[in-house]
Amino acid sequence: MPAAGSVSETFARFVASSTWTDIDAGLRHEAKRSLLNFFGCALGAANDPAVATAVAVMRDFSGPVPLTVIGRRERLDAMGAAFVNAIAANLLDYDDTHLETVIHPTAPVAPAALALAEQHGFRGGSLLHAFILGAEVECRIGKAVSPGHYARGWHITATCGVFGAAVACGKLLGLTEAELAAAIGIAASQSAGLVENLASAAKNVGVGNAARNGLLAALLARAGYMAAPQALEGALGWARAMGDAPTPEAFTGGLGVRWEYAANTYKPYPAGIVFHAVIDACLELRKRLGVSPDDLQSVTVRGDQLLLDRGDRPVTNARDARVSIHHCAAVAFLRGRAGVEEFELSAVADPAIAALRRKVHAECDPSLPSGGAIVTARTQDGRSMSVRVDAALGSVAQPLSDRDLEAKFRDNAARNGDEMDAEACIAAVWAIEEATSVAPLMRLMARA
Repeated sequence: MPAAGSVSETFARFVASSTWTDIDAGLRHEAKRSLLNFFGCALGAANDPAVATAVAVMRDFSGPVPLTVIGRRERLDAMGAAFVNAIAANLLDYDDTHLETVIHPTAPVAPAALALAEQHGFRGGSLLHAFILGAEVECRIGKAVSPGHYARGWHITATCGVFGAAVACGKLLGLTEAELAAAIGIAASQSAGLVENLASAAKNVGVGNAARNGLLAALLARAGYMAAPQALEGALGWARAMGDAPTPEAFTGGLGVRWEYAANTYKPYPAGIVFHAVIDACLELRKRLGVSPDDLQSVTVRGDQLLLDRGDRPVTNARDARVSIHHCAAVAFLRGRAGVEEFELSAVADPAIAALRRKVHAECDPSLPSGGAIVTARTQDGRSMSVRVDAALGSVAQPLSDRDLEAKFRDNAARNGDEMDAEACIAAVWAIEEATSVAPLMRLMARA
């Protein structure tokens, strides 16, 4: 779609004119994969104290229309459900990733759209359509300001997720072009989230706010609120205020022809995406060396500056562990796996893991691609072996299959106890396109 008018107006025209027949089978299926992964991640975190606290806080302010909180018995209004479900989906660092921007597209967008669809009885196909459009706008806005936006400290999933949520909700509500443009502009005034908070639950609050604020932006636009046409790209607009001033073409070039959302990926490990190559390399070295962790003298991890900036840190809690080079390497060598249990507090406090963390050293290698790593293990008897990983498991080059995502969902659902019918949930997600309402699916995802 050629750019015309402001960026907000161009996006709005694209979204308002989009029909379900414009969305090809591949994108439709990718949306189902994203939702399956999203629901699983939220179920896996549903009993975490951070989720329970968010539910307790929001419950006192919840309105009269009770909607699903994934994996829990409590119900909240649309704003509360969107907020808590987004927090849960993002909490374990297990959610999907648009690798070029490191945006996690689904966590801020799907909860808002699902809450609205559950409340108003929208069809599953309408939900999928709105979600795809919201995720596309979210990823495009993120790409237009990358990498400088994230490098300045803005948590891009939260800051760009609010636009995706606003667009998805606006599409579901049937907003006009003018209203959709206003919703995007309103969202620009509600965009926030800090990289500094990645090792705390404050990070997840930013993602929860992106979902809730995106829904609010769409509702305000429907009620007549307006916004500046150039809220995104203007001289005093969102992009410049948050660091850069990209051209309109950076946002909208190839819109409707080249789909950024089609490059979405899914994590095999509940850790920051930049650490996955480290885990892959360590698992391979463990297999090749065939020695016990006690036989390791040192482990050297080389990666680009982003890897070191995000992960060369002390580990004191589970959140630190999910963004730690040292912990990722240690659990891969010691346990031969990197599942949810390997990033819980019990693993952080495990004396054997802590001892191995102290043997891990990180070095910058600017020749490596973002997301790549070289790990060198040296043994006590003087042997040395290196493994290089440029494209980690779960990347575009090595994607997780549908069966992999189903297995991941089952593992996450099992963390919620035996009340979840995982097979029924999986079947309902794959069949969502034909569903006359998302309410039955949401009932399956709630704890009995």
